[in-house]
Amino acid sequence: MKRILVTGANGFVGQALCRALNGNGYFIRAAVRSNEKLAQLPEGVEYCIVGEVGSGTGWSTALEGIDTVIHLASRVHLMQDNSSDALSEYRKINTAGTKRLASLAAQSGVSRFIFLSSIKVNGEYTGEGNAGSFCETDTPDPQDNYAVSKWEAEQALTEIGKESGLETVILRPPLVYGPGVKANFLSLLKIIDSEVPLPFAAIKSKRSFIYLGNLVDIISKCIMSPKVSGQTFLVSDGEDIAIPQLMKTIAKSMGRDPVLLPIPVGFLKLFGRISGRKSKVGRLVRPLVINNGKIVGALNWKAPYSLSEGIELTVKSYLDSK
Repeated sequence: MKRILVTGANGFVGQALCRALNGNGYFIRAAVRSNEKLAQLPEGVEYCIVGEVGSGTGWSTALEGIDTVIHLASRVHLMQDNSSDALSEYRKINTAGTKRLASLAAQSGVSRFIFLSSIKVNGEYTGEGNAGSFCETDTPDPQDNYAVSKWEAEQALTEIGKESGLETVILRPPLVYGPGVKANFLSLLKIIDSEVPLPFAAIKSKRSFIYLGNLVDIISKCIMSPKVSGQTFLVSDGEDIAIPQLMKTIAKSMGRDPVLLPIPVGFLKLFGRISGRKSKVGRLVRPLVINNGKIVGALNWKAPYSLSEGIELTVKSYLDSK
């Protein structure tokens, strides 16, 4: 039986992953920073409180008897990070923390280390048209502190793998949605639920997303597959969608009829610059498309959930929680 350590186990992705792996009969040890949300871990999952993740974290107890590490814990991306030295704060957890865990995992005899990175390592936006998609051979172009820290973590992890023989697997997802989603996607659900007219009908650029259940399925398959060792993969649902169509899909699941106004994209960009919301508007009007062909080929993978099914389940969870 595989013995798996999951860090960030009481987070959005971690909880779903622990439930899935526990249901598949694996031994799961959940590494958490504190005893908050322990009740949300599945029955039968062992837990270990490790405190803050960083260059000095003690991992010996958590790693005892473990052969696979799935590293989800990170300092998450914030639209507005008011830390006096934000890059340093991201590096403490995302870079130094990952490097220490991977080093100790290799010393402890762990065979495989699966790391959840971010598509932001590739960059913020892709070009328009069929040729405008991110792939694994692109030169990394991290443009904010979070992305820089994740890219540095990937580099450190790859180097440790080469030196120690630790089998590394790096996954770069876009925005993850699903039951219990927070942050920007939850804000989108609330706005559509309010039935306020929205000025986004003219947006044509498409974006890639990944449903929580699809991401969990990919991670689960990466535990055993011999074809993923030492590889980096871009992962997505495989269905790209423009923001107006996404909003209509969400609204349909809510039983709503959204009012989308055809405000020219140029005016939206101008509003973003004037209001100090350039980045937020950019995420709505500019494309971010992922070519997930490499992971599909390596795992012979087919998404268990379509985008419409994922949206429906996400909306149902949102409505049930109101």
